[in-house]
Amino acid sequence: MESYKKFETTIGGQKVAIETGALCTLSNCAVVTCGETVIMANATIADKPRDGVDYIPLSVDFEEKMYAVGKIPGGFRKREGRAGDKAILTSRLIDRPLRPLLTKGVYNDISMVVTTLSVDPDVDPAPFAMLASSVALSISDIPFNGPTGSVIVGRVGGSFVINPNAKQLIETDLHVAVSGTAEAILMVEAGASEVSEADMLGAIMFGHEEIKKQVEFINTIVKKVGKKKLDLKPKQVDEILEQKVRSYATTFVEKALQETDLEKRRDAEDRVDDLVADQFAEIWEQSKKDIGEVLYNIKKEIVRDKILTNGSRPDGRGTKDIRPIWTDTGVLPRVHGSAVFTRGNTQVLNICTLGMISEAQQVDDITEEEYRRYMHHYNMPPYATGEARPLRATGRREIGHGALAERALLPVLPTEDEFPYAIRTVSEVLSSNGSSSMASVCGSSMSLMNAGVPIKSAVAGIAMGLIKDKSTGKVAVLSDILGTEDFLGDMDFKVAGTAKGITAIQMDIKIAGIDENIIKTALKQAQEGRMHILKKMEESIKTHSKTLSKYAPKLITFNINPDKIREVIGTGGKVINKIIEDCGGIKIDLNDEGRVIIGGMDQAMLDKAQSIIKGIVFDPEVGAVITGEVKKILPIGAIIEFGSKSGLIHISKLSKARVEKVEDVVAVGDTVEAKIIKISEKGIDLQRIEK
Repeated sequence: MESYKKFETTIGGQKVAIETGALCTLSNCAVVTCGETVIMANATIADKPRDGVDYIPLSVDFEEKMYAVGKIPGGFRKREGRAGDKAILTSRLIDRPLRPLLTKGVYNDISMVVTTLSVDPDVDPAPFAMLASSVALSISDIPFNGPTGSVIVGRVGGSFVINPNAKQLIETDLHVAVSGTAEAILMVEAGASEVSEADMLGAIMFGHEEIKKQVEFINTIVKKVGKKKLDLKPKQVDEILEQKVRSYATTFVEKALQETDLEKRRDAEDRVDDLVADQFAEIWEQSKKDIGEVLYNIKKEIVRDKILTNGSRPDGRGTKDIRPIWTDTGVLPRVHGSAVFTRGNTQVLNICTLGMISEAQQVDDITEEEYRRYMHHYNMPPYATGEARPLRATGRREIGHGALAERALLPVLPTEDEFPYAIRTVSEVLSSNGSSSMASVCGSSMSLMNAGVPIKSAVAGIAMGLIKDKSTGKVAVLSDILGTEDFLGDMDFKVAGTAKGITAIQMDIKIAGIDENIIKTALKQAQEGRMHILKKMEESIKTHSKTLSKYAPKLITFNINPDKIREVIGTGGKVINKIIEDCGGIKIDLNDEGRVIIGGMDQAMLDKAQSIIKGIVFDPEVGAVITGEVKKILPIGAIIEFGSKSGLIHISKLSKARVEKVEDVVAVGDTVEAKIIKISEKGIDLQRIEK
């Protein structure tokens, strides 16, 4: 095919090929191959702007195809359906570095669909999905101020590695996704095992060096196959209208923004909106959107100028100040663990639930992960921001925030061997004015401790903001940002960690990237803020509860010979189901290694089930002591059943004293303790142990 082109490079020591012109000829397509991982990205743009929007209508979908890993999808329909959490999180990774580089004011729908065609278990598709999307946009006719490059940075044996393989991913103590241009960083998403700020900064900048090479490589592709960009004019407000609105409203907006109390400030801003609506009543219906945009710009300019000029924030704080914090634990009586974390007007209630390992989330995606033992879910209903609208299904933002909090807490959780429970924490956002995801981290940490989960350290989170003046280059980094500062600012940089180090990061940028100095400053301020928050959390709870809630399931854990698993389960589950029934409906988990976990609320039933299972797998040896039940009385002795086996206590072995009749010593249904004295082809001979 004449239009087909292939370009080759090396990323992190791996050969990478990028192909264009062969597939999807009616869209802007790039196919990236590394090892046996093949990713296809398609970018398209609508012919006309979408009516009624004031944002860039970019949609990004990462399509996990199960055929890519040789699997048939589960479920009745046997085909891919709604995107799973992993696919949604990857879609967000792709979206966040692209959006700031699209032309502001261009409201044509832009669609980016990234499809996994083949996935090598040793080659993570995420960084190549981000790379493919950048190439597709860069060579397209869609206005895009890229290209961007993207990598995953790990650290193995003290050395940073680019796009770690499966073995390295197990060994790494950090996992940092970095995207950016040749000049600046646009996006960071990281999980880490309590690493220092210096090490995290080192990983980010190490990744940026590789990104610079990618950008240079993509530019060579653009020169050869890139299309001429569409000449799309950004929508602009009429200059005369803007001047009139500014002349009338600026003083009112300035006065409204002097209010530091959130509710009073909102009321004052609403009054300004009413005044402006009355002033421009004749043109209000046809110009309402444009007037609103002018008011937004006035507000943005005033807020940003006050912060940059004198360090004064909307609520009156300085740039490094943390809002007042209030916490409490054990607030709900029937749950296994609970906590409330409040910071300013942001409040999160977190609930911890413990369950059997079999209740862990089963994973059905293109990864090799089978189940997730720890699950964090984040819910933000409309009332949290004072809105009156119907509840909707869980959105991408909620899934992203839940995953971030989960990532922040994973490094401090006990291992499955140390604490053999499935764990779920749910963050219910009760009120939100900035940094609710980081409040979720704090609340989760406290509810886990309240539930008795032996976490290694408490974890706190804080969101950092940025105001950067384009013309002067003046910068202000803000600790613990408000919703207004997030909305009107240039960065949302979330950092979570313990007193020892960082466990998670998520950074979003609204401008064309930030440099090393800004990242360094933000990490330092975040560390200072995190230590302050951890001290406040300690006022409510310092360490995990030594006992579990009386409503949490009790567990007994032990190991059996894996060869005996079949005997415990029985044909068609007959044996194990009988144990469950006889022991009051307790739950039993068995794994291939022979680990047995019995769970339930009644300790006596757990002990009974354990005794039955141990009896089933028991290999009798002379001298071993058993506990069994008298099943039958004979003239010559008693038949004792222990587990799946039975033996005879001869009348002469029932007691040291002479026994005339067996019934004088034992009866059917009695529990007796006995020692095995002989094993032969005829059976097992026992001697009763007298107490």
